[in-house]
Amino acid sequence: MTATVNPNFGAALAAAAAATAGQQHPGGALYVVATPIGNLADVSLRALALLGQADTLACEDTRHSRTLLRAWGIEPAGLSYLSVHEHNEAEAAAEVIERLRAGQRVAYVSDAGTPAISDPGARLVAAVRAAGLRVVPLPGASSVTTALSAAGVAAGGAFVFLGFLPPKAGERAAALQALAAEPRTVVLLEAPHRMLALAQGLQPLGQRPVTLARELTKQFEEIVTLPAQQVGDWLAADVYRVRGEFVVVLHPALGAADEGLAEPLRVLRLLLAELPLKTAVRLAADITGASRNALYERALAEKAAKD
Repeated sequence: MTATVNPNFGAALAAAAAATAGQQHPGGALYVVATPIGNLADVSLRALALLGQADTLACEDTRHSRTLLRAWGIEPAGLSYLSVHEHNEAEAAAEVIERLRAGQRVAYVSDAGTPAISDPGARLVAAVRAAGLRVVPLPGASSVTTALSAAGVAAGGAFVFLGFLPPKAGERAAALQALAAEPRTVVLLEAPHRMLALAQGLQPLGQRPVTLARELTKQFEEIVTLPAQQVGDWLAADVYRVRGEFVVVLHPALGAADEGLAEPLRVLRLLLAELPLKTAVRLAADITGASRNALYERALAEKAAKD
């Protein structure tokens, strides 16, 4: 299958072809392809190669996906588009299965990021597997792991992913109340028009650190860590901060992931009165045996609370 190459992406497509030259992408398989969450350059070489070989592109929004492929210079001749979104996923799965049984390579992409993670795709994958057909994941961008990697959470890697909170007021209030009882790291997704309400719901968590990741990988990306009770003030300080998509990382509660941190924090506070932050953290960790990352995280949260 040939593709019309946009000269601006010719080098990337050539690299993709070279990098995957020895790999097999057999027909009769569903390829679950992660796409960028904002920055088009975050697409993988493997994704470029596979998308250029697909017979059918199943996608959340056909118009959006056409734009993506054209931006990368991929317009495979004869590529068929199939709309698969949250409202028709179960029905569309039957069409995908029929095409797979005919030997097609079917690639599935959501509008952004890794499919089936707070996006459509999970029911499609389950149906394909139940039919005894192959599912091949192509890993890549994810707003969840991207935010976690920049949050500096010192919790041994354990986290709870809740996605979007319920839109109905009663269910949303119950979900927010439950956050206070969850000691582990929690990752939320939130739309801009609900951020102020979320900030109000986080108020009771007081000094517990929260990382706000706004417009990840895009031109106006912002990532900030501050106490939960200050989220509303931070949003209100700039009208543009309530625009764009958010990933919200609620850091672990004090004492959950860092038991016995009270004494190390006391030592750290004494050292901070005389020394720079990094030096004080290093010495406090050496003296008490506490996690350096945990102490640094708490020190940043306390500093933000005073500013």
